[in-house]
Parts: sequence; C-alpha cells; structure tokens
Amino acid sequence: MAACGLLRCMTSNFSTVLPLISRSVPRISSRLGPHPYLRRTLATSCRFSAALKFTDKHEWVRVEDDGLGTVGISNFAQEALGDVVYCGLPEVGTQLAQQDEFGALESVKAASELYSPLTGEVVEINTLLEDKPGLVNKSCYKDGWLMKMTIANPAELDSLMDEAAYERYIRSIED
Repeated sequence: MAACGLLRCMTSNFSTVLPLISRSVPRISSRLGPHPYLRRTLATSCRFSAALKFTDKHEWVRVEDDGLGTVGISNFAQEALGDVVYCGLPEVGTQLAQQDEFGALESVKAASELYSPLTGEVVEINTLLEDKPGLVNKSCYKDGWLMKMTIANPAELDSLMDEAAYERYIRSIED
C-alpha cells in the first residue's frame, strides 16, 4: 500500500522530477539520438489517456460507460498556463455546439478560454475546482476534469485526435 502511494506521488510529480532525472543521465539521452519530444510524451502519458480524444485547442474528452463525455484540458495546456487560480465553468443545462466557448481558466501568468470538444448539454461541472482550481495542474486527466456533457453527435468524435496524433500535433507547434 505504501508503495502504491509513493508511486502515485512520483507519477503526479513526474514533470517536476523528470528534469532532475534527465540531468543525471545525459549520456544515455545523447546515445538515443535527438528526441526533443521525449519529455513531452512522458509528461502527458497516463493510464487514463488511452481513451482520450483531443482538440487542437488542447481540451480532451473521455467517453464514459454511461455515454457522457468528461472534458478537461491537456497536460500541455496546464503546463503552458502555469498555476491555475480560477476556473470559470458553464451552468448545468447549457447547450454547447462543438467549438463553442464554455468557460475560462486563469492562472498567475495567463488566461485561456475553454472550447467544447463536442456538441451536447452540460450535465455536471467539477465543483471541487471552485475551492481548488489547482487540481487542473495536479491531476488534469483525473481529478481536475472540468465538466461532463451529453454527446449529441457521436460522429464528432472522429474529428478529434487520439493521443498519438495529439503528440504529433504538440511537436509540430513546438518546432
């Protein structure tokens, strides 16, 4: 049990620990060749991401067993924002079309609008973010989700990127 807790702690802080690890083994990295995207891939990978679909605006959606979509922002987006201090989310019952603005996140260094990955109705918002907006930074794929919505047009999922395509997209905008 203690090992599980330690592993969870290490993985949640992986992006903080990774630079320390990579500094201690520079020869291994150079032997593998130049991979500027290696850090980003490791930082965004998680056990929940296999079923995630991403937008080009860095929101993700995971279709749950009940047919609802859980929506959040990617690790790339939360890292770019910095420490989130405020989450403006829609009201339950709000009807959204794909790409509609539905809220905003504010951090100590920036503010960013949020865009709906799919068409549907907001059925739940993450009320924990009212008092703990930093959950978006600490656990963007699990506890830091933003809202749950119905999926009015399941075909829209085909227009979103899977994790591999999203990783390629991130690399293309970082270059």
